[in-house]
Parts: sequence; structure tokens; C-alpha cells
Amino acid sequence: MIRTIVALSLALGLAACGDSTPGPLAGTWQPDGIESMRTTFRNGETETMGLIEKVGYTVEGQSVIVTNKDGMMKGSAFRFVMVNPTTAHALGMTYRKVGN
Repeated sequence: MIRTIVALSLALGLAACGDSTPGPLAGTWQPDGIESMRTTFRNGETETMGLIEKVGYTVEGQSVIVTNKDGMMKGSAFRFVMVNPTTAHALGMTYRKVGN
């Protein structure tokens, strides 16, 4: 029952996500074991270690795809698979939400 409620909440949050909003990725996330590598997802951008990049967000089921819109990584996309509201998998790592 609780898993169903969490899944439904996650699905509704993902459905509401537009191209410039990070949806369930909004806030600050950190991969397990790498304290200095925090990434903050904001409307239309990400910030990692002081580097701010313009991005777009696309939702596909339980995934949020983050696509770089400029810079050296322009056009590259990264898939974050939402496990629950505070855990995601991407780039072979587990990310935990650590701030709003």
C-alpha cells in the first residue's frame, strides 16, 4: 500500500515536469561516497562545484533526462531514474537528496 502511494506520488510529480523544471530532481543531490560532488537542479540549470550549466529536462516514465543546452557538454543527456523521492540512479551511481 505504501509503495503504491509513493509510486503514485512520484508519477504525478513526473507528469507535472516541464522542459525547464527539474520536477522530482529539484534540490541538491549527492552521489553515495562522493561528498564534494553535489549537484543542485533548478529551473533551466544545474550547478555542480560552482559550475552553472543551462539544461532542459524531459520526463519519461520514472526517468528524468537532463540535457545540456550549452558549453562543452552541449547536447549530452543524462538519465536519472527515480527510485523514490530521495533516491535516484544515474551514471552508475546512487544519488541521495541532501537539500531543497
